[in-house]
Amino acid sequence: MILEIQDVCKDYYQGKMVVPVLKDVSFSMEEGEYVAIMGPSGSGKTTLMNIIGCLDTATSGTFLLDGQDIRKCSDNERSDIRLNKIGFVFQSFQLLPRQTALENVELPLTYAKIPKKERRERAKAALERVGLGDRLDFKPTQLSGGQKQRVAIARALVNNPKILLADEPTGALDTKSGEQVMELFKNLNDEGVSVLMITHDSEIAAHAKKVITIRDGQILSGGGSL
Repeated sequence: MILEIQDVCKDYYQGKMVVPVLKDVSFSMEEGEYVAIMGPSGSGKTTLMNIIGCLDTATSGTFLLDGQDIRKCSDNERSDIRLNKIGFVFQSFQLLPRQTALENVELPLTYAKIPKKERRERAKAALERVGLGDRLDFKPTQLSGGQKQRVAIARALVNNPKILLADEPTGALDTKSGEQVMELFKNLNDEGVSVLMITHDSEIAAHAKKVITIRDGQILSGGGSL
């Protein structure tokens, strides 16, 4: 089991008032699965993604990632987990504009203190894996939206994470580019990469092998295998 969430709740506080955002959320994910969490704006899916991505902590409940109890981890331990076990793909790409594609992909390896020669080799291999071996020296301004997202996916993959976490990965793309990115996720999953995607779009969610629906902070019983 790569991911196990049991009875997770998340509350926020407005003054003295408690605002529950996630209510007893439970689901699990096997290694190598391709799962979509789908819900409308305000459903709690972003809060859930932040908890899974170790960017936020649950108020209560159990969250195991790769067998590790995340709620018992220190801030530094969670930072290490984000670096080494989770590959993030964001809607807005989050690329450094003055860096080349290769330098953007190298970034996690730099944080991981990987030697320069190995960094270059691994970043180049990751870009080749997403079909951008001929764009190594291009800066984000020289790339299309779909190419930027593929650079972001290469960066997410370069540390060989346990799970690829994609937040609305086609949200900033035109239809054709979005389809190409979804095809890339399918190919990566076929290679054994565990993919967890957050989306509000049922057509995008349908690309996953399992869809979990969230609404009003709760997992609906309708979630399941397609």
